[in-house]
Amino acid sequence: MRELSEQEVFWQGEFGDEYVARNQGQALIAANLALFSKALARTARLDSLLELGTNTGNNLRALHQLLPGCALQGVEINAKACEQVRALGIAQVWQGSLFDFPREQSFELTLSKGVLIHLAPELLPAAYAQLYELSRRYILIAEYYNPVPVEVSYRGNSGKLFKRDFAGEMLDRYSDLQLLDYGFSYRRDPQFPTDDINWFLLEKRP
Repeated sequence: MRELSEQEVFWQGEFGDEYVARNQGQALIAANLALFSKALARTARLDSLLELGTNTGNNLRALHQLLPGCALQGVEINAKACEQVRALGIAQVWQGSLFDFPREQSFELTLSKGVLIHLAPELLPAAYAQLYELSRRYILIAEYYNPVPVEVSYRGNSGKLFKRDFAGEMLDRYSDLQLLDYGFSYRRDPQFPTDDINWFLLEKRP
């Protein structure tokens, strides 16, 4: 059995449980609806979607409202979060690390929102590979952006939060990917505040 990385153990345990308790509420769902309606505006009809790192399902709840005909699936490493999102009854959720999710099927769109930022830099190539290989057409990345890699202290913890150009690295890594759209979601938005998130919609060229 593969040994989990420091970050995986961190989110699987007590800190991950505390994150579950903090991130709740209808305001989050509304902000996610606003973000996803912009980020997915240039996609064709989506019939299937996989989110790597669902937490309690705040993103999936918004996507369920926005894309009622889309089959939703997710991957989540924290047991408490997994239990909560499964209880919603809107998505199939696989409990475990995103690195271990089997590539037995593919999805019209794969999604990472606030997950890549928490992975150690050496783990990113494997995460990019999962996003790429599991997608038939689209990849949506919604993360903290920085033009060069930088580490940020996260609630007093080091080695747990990184900013960089995730989408740019994927575009450099996979020659058949193209940038379809991008945007920014601002914490001071008077109607739908979020974290300061940059989103990038990538598409595989036919």
